[in-house]
Amino acid sequence: MTARPVMTREEVEAFLDREFPQIHLDGRIYRVEGVGDLAGRMSMAISGRHVRPGGTVSGPAMMTLADLAFYATILANIGPVGLAVTTNLSFNFLRKPALRRLVAECRLMKLGKRLAVGEVTISSEGSADPVCHATGTYSVPPDRA
Repeated sequence: MTARPVMTREEVEAFLDREFPQIHLDGRIYRVEGVGDLAGRMSMAISGRHVRPGGTVSGPAMMTLADLAFYATILANIGPVGLAVTTNLSFNFLRKPALRRLVAECRLMKLGKRLAVGEVTISSEGSADPVCHATGTYSVPPDRA
């Protein structure tokens, strides 16, 4: 049985704005682009603070985007549960990203009562080549109300 999103893209974005306003301290660099059945898409605008020596996007910037995309995808599929938390994330940095907007595609492989397991693939906008691949697990509180 396929799960259906219980929150729209706009509802997820509003929840993040309300519960995690700190993600916008540098302006609105994160954008929820879409949500679907066990899937989500998010993007991040790149600025000078995300560039590391060698002229590439820093690992921590891509890690933040992956974690946020994973969280937004889970929210879209279970509802506004602020206490869903990361329990594990593993990253493979595949190639140097271009210095333009990054796009994260998230796919949940399992969405159970207590755990969500999924993957996030990040690419530079306009390119199909992935620059980062992350896998992870989130703990979902049993009381989702």
